[in-house]
Amino acid sequence: MLKARVTIEKSFKTGEIDPKLYGSFVEHLGRCIYGGIYEPGHPSADEHGFRGDVASFIKELDTPIIRYPGGNFVSGYRWEDGIGPVNERPKRLDLAWRTLETNEVGVNEFSAWCKRVGSDPMLAINLGTRGIEAALDMLEYVNHSSGTYLSDLRIKHGYKEPHDVKVWCLGNELDGSWQTGHKTAHEYGRLALETGRAMKVIDPDLKLVTCGSSSTFMETFPQWEAETLMHTYDVADYISLHQYFSNADGDTPNFLARSLETDHFIKTVISTCDYVKAVKRSKKDMLLSFDEWNVWYHSSSGDADEMKNKPWQVAPSLIEDIYTFEDALVVGCMLITFLKHANRLKMACIAQLVNVIAPIMTETGGGVCKQTIFYPLLHASKYGRGTALMPVVSSPKYDSKDYTDVPYLETVAVTSEEHDELTIFAVNRNLDESIIMSLDIKGFEGYKVADHIVLECDDLKAVNTVANPGKVVPRSRDNTDEINGSEIEIKLEKASWNVIRLTGKPK
Repeated sequence: MLKARVTIEKSFKTGEIDPKLYGSFVEHLGRCIYGGIYEPGHPSADEHGFRGDVASFIKELDTPIIRYPGGNFVSGYRWEDGIGPVNERPKRLDLAWRTLETNEVGVNEFSAWCKRVGSDPMLAINLGTRGIEAALDMLEYVNHSSGTYLSDLRIKHGYKEPHDVKVWCLGNELDGSWQTGHKTAHEYGRLALETGRAMKVIDPDLKLVTCGSSSTFMETFPQWEAETLMHTYDVADYISLHQYFSNADGDTPNFLARSLETDHFIKTVISTCDYVKAVKRSKKDMLLSFDEWNVWYHSSSGDADEMKNKPWQVAPSLIEDIYTFEDALVVGCMLITFLKHANRLKMACIAQLVNVIAPIMTETGGGVCKQTIFYPLLHASKYGRGTALMPVVSSPKYDSKDYTDVPYLETVAVTSEEHDELTIFAVNRNLDESIIMSLDIKGFEGYKVADHIVLECDDLKAVNTVANPGKVVPRSRDNTDEINGSEIEIKLEKASWNVIRLTGKPK
C-alpha cells in the first residue's frame, strides 16, 4: 500500500472560488437543445417545451452560468432568426455542424429557461460572419429596458423585462481554420476591441470574454494570446481557454496524467496575460474563463461520417460520448486543477450540458441518466465553494508515455468559514494500489470527519446508461473519527475520486 503526506494550513490561501467555476455550455449542436433540454411533447415537458427531468438534474448540479449559443455554431449565427413567433422563424443551414437549424429556441427562450433552472446566461456573439452592429443590436434587444425599437420589439415578443445578461463572449475559437470567419490574431484583436468598446458604451458593467487559443496544440499558441490581448486587454475582463482530452490509444496511466497539461496551460496563459499587463503598464489582472473543457473522443469517427454523408438534418445525434469511469477520474483531476488556480481562474463551462459530450444523457421521448462525469462535477459544485487552499503534498510518482513525475495523489482543499467546513478533493491515479493519505491539518482544531464520499469501480470502462443508470455511483464511507491533534489518516482506494468533508460544527 502506498503512502502520501498532505499538509493543509488554514493560511495557505490560493484565492476565493467564484461559483461560476462550475458553469456549463449549451450549443445548437446535435441533440443538446432539441431532444436535450427542449422536447415539446415529452411526458416531463413544461408549458414551454423544456424537459422537467433534465431541468431537475441541472438544478441538482447547481449550475451558476450557462454559455450559449456556441461554440462553432455562433460564428455563422443570425440572432434575429431566433426571436418572434416560432412558426415564422426561418430555417437555416448551419455550416459549423452541417445541420439544419429550425430556430425554435432562441435567446428569449434560453434566457427564460436559465431563470427556471437557477442559472445565469452567458451569451456569445458572432464575430465570424458578423461584427459590431449585430452585437450592439443583440445587446440592445436583450438588455435594454424599453423605449427603443429593439427593446420594444422584445416586449412585443412577450418579454417585458430585460434579460440583464452580464457576461458576453466576443466570438468563439477564431484562431481555428475550421471556424466560419476564421481570422488572424490582428484581425480578431481589432474587431473584438471595437465591438467590446461599443458594447460597454451601452452597458459599462458588462463582463467580456476575449478569445484565447482553441487549444495548446495550435501553432499560434501562446502568441495568439499575446497579440490579441495587446488590442483587447483594456476592454476585456476574461480570456478564454479550451481543452479536451482523449484516451484514443487506450493508455490509462497517460490519460489520467492529462491534467498536468491543464495546469501548464493555465500557467502559460497567466504568464502571457501578465506580460501584456506589464507592457501596457496596466494595474488590472486579466482573469481566465475555461469556457470549454471535457473528455471528448468516444464519438469522433462516427460523427465525421454522419456530417459528411448525411448533412442538413435537424438535431442529429452528434458527439454523444458515453463516458466511462476512467473519464470521471480525469474530469475530477481537471476540477482539482481549476481549484488550484482559483485566484485567476474565475469561470469554467464543461462542454456541454446535455447529450453532446455531456454529464446528462437523454433518450428522445424517454428517460434520462447521470453519466459518470456527472458526479465529480456535482461534488465540486456542492462542496467546492469558499476559499481554495493549496496543500503541500508528498506523493509517490510515476512516468507515463507523455509525462514524467506524475503524482499518484492529486488533491486540493477548500474551506468555507460560512459553513464551518473543510473539504478535501482527492484522486488516486494508481490503478493497482490504495494510498494511505496522512493529513496534517493546521488551523482547524476540533474538526471531525463528517463524510467521505468515494467514486470507485473495478471496471475502468464501466458506464451509466438510461437502462442501467447505477453502474457507477458514489457511496459514503463510514468514517467519523476525530482528528488526533492535527493528524488524520484516510485510505484512498485504487483509481478513485474522493471527497473528504470535515466540520467544526457539533453534531
